[in-house]
Amino acid sequence: MTSNTRARSAEAKQQRERAILDAARALATARSVREVTLTDVAAEVGLHKSAMLRYFETREQIFLALAVECWADWTEGVRSSWESGPPEEVLARSFVSRPLFCDLLAHIPLNLERNVSFESVRVYKRASLAAVRAVAGDLSRREELSEQQAYDVVATAAGLAGALWQMAAPGTQLREFYKSEPELAHAVVDVEPRLVRTLGALIAGFRSPTASR
Repeated sequence: MTSNTRARSAEAKQQRERAILDAARALATARSVREVTLTDVAAEVGLHKSAMLRYFETREQIFLALAVECWADWTEGVRSSWESGPPEEVLARSFVSRPLFCDLLAHIPLNLERNVSFESVRVYKRASLAAVRAVAGDLSRREELSEQQAYDVVATAAGLAGALWQMAAPGTQLREFYKSEPELAHAVVDVEPRLVRTLGALIAGFRSPTASR
């Protein structure tokens, strides 16, 4: 089957969709999510842009589908790592070790959920909510937090990871500029230690005798 031949069988269609997702992942990892267009992905897999629409309705749907995969990978990773350190360190490391996931987390509420079908949003939301609940369940049992408190910790970790990753601008000229200007030193964000401090304070607050359960 040549690159521009329409995938006719269900198996061929799945293979083409996989190739598109893999191409988007590679491009976003090398650049950033915001810099990758549908045309870029199409060129990477050898398809015309119009042919891409047979498999994914928009660029946003491609990245939302990648985010679903990232949530699954993150869930497996963090649930197998609880013994490696305090919960705030495990959670912080689980995000920082997945740069693309952090990048996606920042873009999802801003635009990736805004130019897709409600069905695509439903699939994504179910996956993300299930992931947070699974990890929060572990956290609740391990740290004697209520289910709601544990959920808040994990959801906060995910939200902060995306926001801080964008502020940190890792690997960019902007970050190097911040580092080169002494008066802008406060703008240099180190994601993992800040996440650890924030999550640690949140967990400690929930553990406090005065915290409402």
